[in-house]
Amino acid sequence: MPRSPRRFLATAVLAVAISALPALALGSHSWGGYHWARTSNPFTLKVGDNVSAAWDAYLNTTISDWSQSDVVDLTKVTGAAKGKNCRPSAGRVEVCNGAYGSNGWLGIAQIWISGGVHITQGSVRLNDTYFRTAAYNTPAWRNLVTCQEVGHTFGLDHQDENFTNANLGTCMDYTNNPETNQHPNQHDWDELVIIYSHLDSTTTVGSIVNAADASGWGKLVSSSASSHSSIYRLDLGNGQSVLTHVLWAR
Repeated sequence: MPRSPRRFLATAVLAVAISALPALALGSHSWGGYHWARTSNPFTLKVGDNVSAAWDAYLNTTISDWSQSDVVDLTKVTGAAKGKNCRPSAGRVEVCNGAYGSNGWLGIAQIWISGGVHITQGSVRLNDTYFRTAAYNTPAWRNLVTCQEVGHTFGLDHQDENFTNANLGTCMDYTNNPETNQHPNQHDWDELVIIYSHLDSTTTVGSIVNAADASGWGKLVSSSASSHSSIYRLDLGNGQSVLTHVLWAR
């Protein structure tokens, strides 16, 4: 992987990582308008449990947290990913953990898109190579990364990408100290209402969709001025591609 010496949280989108103050009312943090197609709200999204016992409590917390949304209910089901590579399943999200190596990332989220904006399947990978170290083997880090990566799989972006800003009290905020950033906040739930304010004529939730598997990140297409974030694109053919957004740590 590029730039492997540096730690980051990574997020992939397929076509297509200390403050007592309350969270600020920020602007929109929709991830490019990507969303699950559905014909009614709220809708129930299955989350495949492929994680080890060390992660079960954190996945349960994440599912409970995001299910407080008015539009999205998550339900845990038996995982179908068949290994730490976390192969996705149509119409649902698979969550996996494994020792992926000292490649620089803590977590990756991927979503497959059809019709330009409709999510058809998603996967999340949590890197035990780092979470078995003293620096990251804490409830706060495990909660933040699990919560954030799963949040990306239904169309949320980050509220803030500056590691040194005061915490916003949400897992969708990058931070050097995750103690107060372990769960969603009201702004996240409000943003989901905005993203899912319309209904579609068809549904991709629980649907059988032939989506190509993804391997690699493809070509670098852009980087931020500070080089703390990068976007990669991988063309899968048949109208599918992968956009991987990487936020690099300082």
